[in-house]
Amino acid sequence: MSGDDLIPPSPIYDPTGEPPPDDAALFAEGEPYALFERWFKEAKEKEPHDPNAMALATADAEGFPDVRMVLLKEVSAQGFVFYTNAHSAKGRQLEVNERAALCFHWKSLRRQVRVRGVVEHVSDAEADLYFKSRDRGARIGAWASEQSRPLQDRFALEKRIAEFAAKFGLGDVPRPTHWRGYRVTPLAIEFWRDRPFRLHDRLVFTRSAAAEAWRRSRLYP
Repeated sequence: MSGDDLIPPSPIYDPTGEPPPDDAALFAEGEPYALFERWFKEAKEKEPHDPNAMALATADAEGFPDVRMVLLKEVSAQGFVFYTNAHSAKGRQLEVNERAALCFHWKSLRRQVRVRGVVEHVSDAEADLYFKSRDRGARIGAWASEQSRPLQDRFALEKRIAEFAAKFGLGDVPRPTHWRGYRVTPLAIEFWRDRPFRLHDRLVFTRSAAAEAWRRSRLYP
């Protein structure tokens, strides 16, 4: 198979087509969380699957990067929250390097949001509250899965699921202590939208520390 068969061609823009949304209206908010909230609401209306999916990039103690998709579970002025097994690869990496980057890509809107910041655990109370809201099967799965560890075969996983299902029976399934919430407190949030001929719009909010005010600027595409 040739490269031409694998890689889609660059888009050809019709100069007579409908113009993109007005720039001033698209970036109207002067504060990043308000702008993210509006874009995220639009994504929830347009994206057919998981509009809260985000790429999470971490690095280990040697600085070797890793990236995977996770789900955003909360966003506020304090940051962006996701949950995972603290014994997983990303959990172990965040213990030694408490920095991360996120990327939301909403293809239907032709937009993306990038986040860089420092990471902390959410409180046990917050983690407990969210864990209780999960489907029972997902709660049992959090006990059964030794995330990122070698697995002999699918049967070994299903056996562990059955064992923990029997252990908890019809009773409550508590949160494992190794199942944690992580909050990325951003120091930079960039909003990107597609424009013809790769001349995209980029608006970035930056600050040196979480207590500082945001600085707003534009970037060349």
